Amino acid sequence: MKQHLVNLLPPATLVAIVCFWMFGPAAWLANEYTLVWVTSITTAFVLGLEFLFERHPGWRMDWREFATDLFYVILGATVITWVTNVAAEEPLMAAKKALGIATPWAGRLPFLVQVVSVMAIIEFGQYWMHRLMHNSTPFWLTHAPHHHITQLNAMKGSVGNPIELFLISLSVLAFFDFSPTAKFCAISVNAAIAIYAHANVAANPPFFYAFFFTTIRNHSLHHSVPYEDTRCNYGNSLIIWDRVFGTFREGEASVVGQDDRKRLSIWEQTVFPFVPLIQAYKARKGQAS
Repeated sequence: MKQHLVNLLPPATLVAIVCFWMFGPAAWLANEYTLVWVTSITTAFVLGLEFLFERHPGWRMDWREFATDLFYVILGATVITWVTNVAAEEPLMAAKKALGIATPWAGRLPFLVQVVSVMAIIEFGQYWMHRLMHNSTPFWLTHAPHHHITQLNAMKGSVGNPIELFLISLSVLAFFDFSPTAKFCAISVNAAIAIYAHANVAANPPFFYAFFFTTIRNHSLHHSVPYEDTRCNYGNSLIIWDRVFGTFREGEASVVGQDDRKRLSIWEQTVFPFVPLIQAYKARKGQAS
């Protein structure tokens, strides 16, 4: 009975988040900072579950790991969000206005339909960007640091090279006139799914959840050590796109990491995409001398 209840925690969390965005105080729902609070509370809740219902002792977090993960969570919520808004969202909004594109029908859809639509649009773009990163060397160099993590925890979805974090955040959502609350709700739900998909929590959600949403079982396989085994289960939150496009693979891994499971520092993750260029430059310089 206890395990059954633990397995229901991910879907119960999603229901709670949706109910908040549907019935919460209007002043809160209109404030974009509420999105940060909802995601932060969800993260803290799942981190607590890791202590109560640990999945793998080898993934147990220490203070160094916690501090590193927290750095990336803050980086994503501040710098990456700002860069995405300035370099992508605002230009797309300007292009939408210049082209006279309007989709008022999107904001008139039932709330839950809007939420599901926003989730699907965001995840469709992330699926193909993620898949590109695993099948193209230049893009893999930006994404590889995320696969150098040697344990999975609730905040690990935020860990990675800044270039990758920017690329994976891109979407065409700006072209659609969904209600702000529906977008906030969808982003919160996607974040909660991704948090659970990286968390060291012994929860195996029921089929009605796992068929559509990414779980720690399938996402841990995506983080497994052999590189070829990582080329599956690309869905950050919606595993349904993997099922549709033939990249879904059943299974689970308890040992994760790349390149002899070498853990990278924050600096090493930041410069990782440029290492081949740096090495080539040093080699040419050495030959010249």
